[in-house]
Amino acid sequence: MPKIAFLFPGQASQSVGMDEHLDAYPEAVEVLDNLSQLQTDEDLRELISNGPEDLLTRTDNVQPAIAAVSLATLAVLERAGVVPQGAAGHSLGEYSALVAAEVIDVDRALRLTRVRGELMQRCADRHPGGMLALLGMEVERVRECLEDASRLGPVGIANVNSSGQVVVSGAREALDRAKELCKESGAKRIIPLKVSGAWHSPLMEDAAEGLWSALVETRFDDPDLPVLANVTADYLVSGDESRILLRKQVVSPVMWAATMDRMIDDGYDTFVEVGPGRVLQGLLRRREDISLYGTQDADALTRTVTNLGTGER
Repeated sequence: MPKIAFLFPGQASQSVGMDEHLDAYPEAVEVLDNLSQLQTDEDLRELISNGPEDLLTRTDNVQPAIAAVSLATLAVLERAGVVPQGAAGHSLGEYSALVAAEVIDVDRALRLTRVRGELMQRCADRHPGGMLALLGMEVERVRECLEDASRLGPVGIANVNSSGQVVVSGAREALDRAKELCKESGAKRIIPLKVSGAWHSPLMEDAAEGLWSALVETRFDDPDLPVLANVTADYLVSGDESRILLRKQVVSPVMWAATMDRMIDDGYDTFVEVGPGRVLQGLLRRREDISLYGTQDADALTRTVTNLGTGER
């Protein structure tokens, strides 16, 4: 029997029409309709289906949008009898993983991701910054470059996505210096990310503080499914711990490579990316002795349900 892990994607996995293949599933439509309960200037359900892309990708819109599509997909998999033995989510995706583990429910997840997106965008407007993806560079060497660049402003590691992909985040002047130093130190590629802020950096401290107010007012139950947290790459032990780590996550690196190492070491051999895009599948594509499944379109979802489900609907 496969040991299945559900992986939930984060920001940058979105695309206009990412819900199209879910319209045939009433359980998915029911989840997506929850977006109407959020207080927003735009109709998020309409944005997901028809755009425009610039409004969809705005941080305060895209976070609940991705969460809604991921959770709608989760509902389809649950109905089809695809049962995970563990879960993890990349940054924003951690909220969906907590729903899978029944730590929070769909309504709370959508509300919290909307608040999170609003606070992060507000913080980015006050403290301009950016992010760079570094390919082909070891983490320790990146840290050395950042230590030098930090003399010009806050800058740090935002994501360790794989052994060859590290994302750094921070103030623009410091980030420019980091880019120079990393290039000199042998980075194979340096890719500026199309983001509106310095996510997972010290510049997000105000957002973390604001989010904490919403987190403490939200009920968190203990997980009934093993979930690994971004900040620790370790299993959550309680609802209270998950609340604390969600606050810390806003200003801390996403330890995704370590999370995947831990899950594979613990015997997970089948990974399903639950939600839009193929980013998390791509990060695992070089791993040996594992099976990868997606849900990003009708063909991928059908393959996953056919191969891993019980056949019930």
